[in-house]
Amino acid sequence: MLEAALFDAVRAAARLFPIDSVSDSGAWLARKIGPLTRAHRVAETNIRLAFPRLSDAEVNDLLRAQWTELGRSLAEFVILDRVVADPSRLEIEGEPALRAVAAGQGPVVFISGHFSNFELMAAAMVRCGVQVQVTYRAMNNPHMDRRVRRTRFSYGVRMFAPKGLEGARELMRAIERGESVALLNDQKFNGGVAAPFFGVPAMTAPGPSTFALRFGIPLQPLSVQRTGPGARFRVIVHEPIRLENTGDREADIEAGVRRINAFIEDRVRARPAEWFWVHRRWPNEVYRGAPASSASPASA
Repeated sequence: MLEAALFDAVRAAARLFPIDSVSDSGAWLARKIGPLTRAHRVAETNIRLAFPRLSDAEVNDLLRAQWTELGRSLAEFVILDRVVADPSRLEIEGEPALRAVAAGQGPVVFISGHFSNFELMAAAMVRCGVQVQVTYRAMNNPHMDRRVRRTRFSYGVRMFAPKGLEGARELMRAIERGESVALLNDQKFNGGVAAPFFGVPAMTAPGPSTFALRFGIPLQPLSVQRTGPGARFRVIVHEPIRLENTGDREADIEAGVRRINAFIEDRVRARPAEWFWVHRRWPNEVYRGAPASSASPASA
């Protein structure tokens, strides 16, 4: 309950201030605290693996930038209903494609990654009237999980936490009803498919490719960018990815996973400061052998 009480206190305090002040405060706090955490070493290891040619100074700059972005996104979460309610803060590039899905040119399998304030992609789908099951991993703390779900509900997003085989069946039933499904596909999935990500095999969930192939529907990539200043964003609807069904199920799923990883990698390369670097995306041995951080904590 302590964690939930802290969340309630932060949310109540944040709602007393302007949106951009809350965002700026989150950035400042993360730049101060982030470099002191274990996550800083994880982020540095990931950055050096993905961009081995960066100098120490460039790694340090990117570490500071990603803490700034992560701090903003975390602080903004408790006031996202206010962000979404302001039309000037959320631009949708490719909005007609989302409205076409809502009008019946679907369903599709939405895919994306943890870019910038990734919550805004679900909000964009809701704004365009898309019927979609937005999946997420339920939090271990049920009190916090209820608060997170309630916060998302405040700006129109209903979440579904699939568990095991029955969860997958429920998603398939949703597709059969004509609803789309949305999955973030850039985190480690131990039971998944090993596919290249920045040239290193990374275990990746096969779910999106499996659904797309089973129902003969496209993967619809989305991404989000911070346009600034403060809490201003652009959600981008990219060209759909259509997977080839050759009859070799295993090979076709792997091909789909590779294409999804390539999409995620392209977006990270384009805007590296806006990705979620603090996640252990690659095999455990990558982090066991990581040297102590050589990047000095960023100053305010």
